[in-house]
Amino acid sequence: MFPRDFAWGAGTAAYQIEGGWQAEGKGPSIWDTFCHEKGGVFGEQSGDVACNSYELWEKDLECIRQLGLTHYRLSFSWSRILPDGTTRHVNQKGVQYYNKVIDDLLACDVSPMVTLYHFDLPQALQDQGGWKSPGIASLFDSYAKFCFQTFGDRIKLWITINEPYVCAKLGHEDGIHAPGLKEPGIAAYLVGHNMLRAHAMVWHSYDSLYRTQQKGWVSLAINSDWVEPLNADCTEDITATERYLAFTLGWFAWPVFVTGDYPEIMRSAIDAQSKKLGYNGSSRLPSFSKDQPAILGTADFFALNYYTSRKVKPGSGCGAMLCMKSDRDAGEVLDPSWPICGVSWLAVVPNGLRKLLKYIKDTFNNPAVYVTENGFSQVGPLQIEDTQRSVFYRDTILEVAKALQEDGVNVRGYFAWSLLDNFEWADGFSVRFGLYHVDFEDKKLCRTIYKSGREYAKMILKHKLGQ
Repeated sequence: MFPRDFAWGAGTAAYQIEGGWQAEGKGPSIWDTFCHEKGGVFGEQSGDVACNSYELWEKDLECIRQLGLTHYRLSFSWSRILPDGTTRHVNQKGVQYYNKVIDDLLACDVSPMVTLYHFDLPQALQDQGGWKSPGIASLFDSYAKFCFQTFGDRIKLWITINEPYVCAKLGHEDGIHAPGLKEPGIAAYLVGHNMLRAHAMVWHSYDSLYRTQQKGWVSLAINSDWVEPLNADCTEDITATERYLAFTLGWFAWPVFVTGDYPEIMRSAIDAQSKKLGYNGSSRLPSFSKDQPAILGTADFFALNYYTSRKVKPGSGCGAMLCMKSDRDAGEVLDPSWPICGVSWLAVVPNGLRKLLKYIKDTFNNPAVYVTENGFSQVGPLQIEDTQRSVFYRDTILEVAKALQEDGVNVRGYFAWSLLDNFEWADGFSVRFGLYHVDFEDKKLCRTIYKSGREYAKMILKHKLGQ
């Protein structure tokens, strides 16, 4: 059902698993600061220790081998490699750690997919304006070039930035992710703009300086739900669905894959709302300068993070306040037939992934696609025999196979989220996505495979055996 070279993976992120938040020369990140300030995370928890993968990497490697993964997606901690965010000071202990991880993976015939930025900006750069500052793009480019030069001889798949939508909106408008800013209506668009500029700069650096020798691929990971009109025959619902897609998937995919600029639906909606509420400044959605590296074409594949689906109708807005919610004017509705797993927002809709993959093929010129995150959460009492999650993975992978075989989508790989139960951002350790359970009450942080992990391993082995 899948090509022989299909990538079977699982993913993690540095802040969520590594711990060692100030070990051996690492600098603080915005998530260190956000957690230590208290009040923003469930149970005042933090990633100070997390899964302690910084010291227990060999345990993680055992898990990866037990699953039979062909690929493993990890992220580098920017501030572990460059404590102040700049190449003025390189933390060689951090470099050694990631060199060992990469070399150990390759020795086990597992290919690394590396994310350069997964939410954890060095605090030193946040103190200079963070992602709101135009200068962040060149700083990110310098960090990326250091990584390409240091590790790129062994890495063929790079992700520049993970989920820029989440970084921009949850971190700079809603304030529920680091750096915890609540600046509605303006900051998120500026942050998203600078992330796209930074991504494009890095892609061009790789393309011109490293690609010929290293022969890797570079992209950015875009998260998106699948959405449909609440009433398929209602013009208002159809239009609201188009706006919803423009403000989520389109915000980052349209400039990279289609036009080099934001979706016109998005810009016109923002400008219309500004006019309606008497905002007299320039457009709140920035414009790309002709002097900067081109955005269009700066992805060698489409990296998709998919978790759930929604039905959409016109929204209720935010009253007289400028904010993304009122700009988008699209309300989300859960179909009552969809089961909910763990957290309230996560409806289980495996065929939504197939529909989204087909949409990506048709809308973005049939790119190669890696599903870089997809998972099922567990809360409350621990269930090692997690039958529901096992069924979820079986059903979801079947939908990926249908997208590939029946819809002709060029799907190259699937990465389950996550390898381990870990620090799940504002939810702390209360939400579990792992293929392995981690006992955070035990100092040894023992890893125990879930039933879903065993079943995923069986699926991978069956594929490898050509069955």
